Amino acid sequence: MKTLTILEVGNLGGLVAMIIGIIVIVAFVISLVITVIVKLIYESKNGRKFSKSQFWQTMLISLLICGLISGFVCGGM
Repeated sequence: MKTLTILEVGNLGGLVAMIIGIIVIVAFVISLVITVIVKLIYESKNGRKFSKSQFWQTMLISLLICGLISGFVCGGM
């Protein structure tokens, strides 16, 4: 008997979309945690202020790095 992958079975586009959504949500949460840690480290030295734009830039950079890592892992080495 031939084994079938998820996409070959048919009508499982919703499952694939759900898996992709879960990957995006997990990457967002991980990058949010990393950004909060960076903010705490930055503000702990000499009373500096971490602005909103710095927060979102750090979040975006962290999210892009998480995306690269997940693409490397999910896409194959």
